[in-house]
Amino acid sequence: MPSAKILATKQERIAKLAEEMKDAKSFVFVASRGLTVAQDTAMRKELRDNGVKYEVIKNTTLKRVFETLNIDGVSDLFAGPTAVAYADNVTTPAKILAKYAKDYEPLEIKGGVVDGKAASIDEIMTLASIPDAETLYSQVVYGLLFPFTKLAMLVKAVAEKKEEEGGAPAATAEAAAEAPAAEETPAE
Repeated sequence: MPSAKILATKQERIAKLAEEMKDAKSFVFVASRGLTVAQDTAMRKELRDNGVKYEVIKNTTLKRVFETLNIDGVSDLFAGPTAVAYADNVTTPAKILAKYAKDYEPLEIKGGVVDGKAASIDEIMTLASIPDAETLYSQVVYGLLFPFTKLAMLVKAVAEKKEEEGGAPAATAEAAAEAPAAEETPAE
């Protein structure tokens, strides 16, 4: 049985981790054994630069932290060496770790948590494939502007076709058609 001091230290660590993790929107659990120092350093730097916290934590500590957070269904993931990445942004940890798992074979995604619910490897990989916010915004803007762009291209094509057929440009043809109609009205 551990001493009271050691037990108090462990409980303090669990409480501190739970406090740090309580506002996180997503967690990704990985087994990172086998990465070289250079690979691990590059991955940690990218995670840190993107506001993702990444830490290797003992499995028993992780189990207790997630019990404290009232998140079920993840204790099976805590076997073997486990590192956890978490952030306020839902997709960032999954995106970065999926990229490194693809590039570095020893890195293995075990699963995760999204919005307080356990997530499978497939769900984490799906989350990783979601475009970033700027890309989504540009896709929405493109979708909204496309009908107007297409209409402008069609109007231009019709005008060019009329010019090719030897007719006056569309704006001039309309003006010419209206001018005789105005002259034909009898004067009073």
